[in-house]
Amino acid sequence: RTSYADVFRGDEHWAAIASERAGLVYEWDPASTYVRRPPYFDGMTREAPATVADIRGARILALLGDSITTDHISPAGSIPVDSPAGRYLIEQGVPPAEFNSYGARRGNHEVMMRGTFANIRLRNEMVPGREGGFTKLMPEGIETTIFEAAMTYRERGVPLVVVGGREYGTGSSRDWAAKGPRLLGVQAVIAESFERIHRANLVGMGVLPLTFPPGVTRKTLALDGSEVLDILGLAEGLRPRMPLRLIIHRADGRRAETELLCRIETEDEVEYYRHGGILHYVLRRLIAAGEPAGQG
Repeated sequence: RTSYADVFRGDEHWAAIASERAGLVYEWDPASTYVRRPPYFDGMTREAPATVADIRGARILALLGDSITTDHISPAGSIPVDSPAGRYLIEQGVPPAEFNSYGARRGNHEVMMRGTFANIRLRNEMVPGREGGFTKLMPEGIETTIFEAAMTYRERGVPLVVVGGREYGTGSSRDWAAKGPRLLGVQAVIAESFERIHRANLVGMGVLPLTFPPGVTRKTLALDGSEVLDILGLAEGLRPRMPLRLIIHRADGRRAETELLCRIETEDEVEYYRHGGILHYVLRRLIAAGEPAGQG
């Protein structure tokens, strides 16, 4: 009782923090490098789309192997000075000695986006012989960071896909392993199999998990990252574990096709995905119920 009697008063450091306004709505500071207003609801409509669109003209952001862990995907550890996240912080006037860690800055999506797939041990088969968060921007074939490629694809209006092997997303459950790809523009992950919690987290962030049929892999399809992909069948009506068609347009003009299994497992997950993710689903339900969703 003694320890918690003044818990809402705080100490002198808390009391010294300037605040322009008191109330239930948080006042975002656009200059903060720790906590920024996330863009999850930017452009969100009041009602969810009635149907789900097919994914057409997608590029491969990363072509990955087996046992890609959430540590490979999610930003973790120290922030290198020469990384996209490090360069961003320097641009904001933060000296390297004050970078802190990705974990400390997890409330700043600009930092976390730049750290997604930036693990120094990540091996993207699109850039063989090199480790780290690198890829090739297509169709130019220019080697660059995964973040910078994703931003260029966004400017071009190109959807993105990540391709992996067995047990994609293994390891501990990390929310940014799903949030980061979503913010980079990844619309689907195609793998041989998924770790179960990460699969659910992808659906919760509006990223479509898909698996190859038995005996089919990125290698049997001879994918090298230069392809353009169409994922068809979603517009016909999304349902759990439905078959979808993957059309592969190769750089030399050839075309290949295979079936994919949609790894949305339940009707609830169908609704989460149709809304664009569980955040949008919950917010729309609050609005429909007349609750003050804008508070807090």
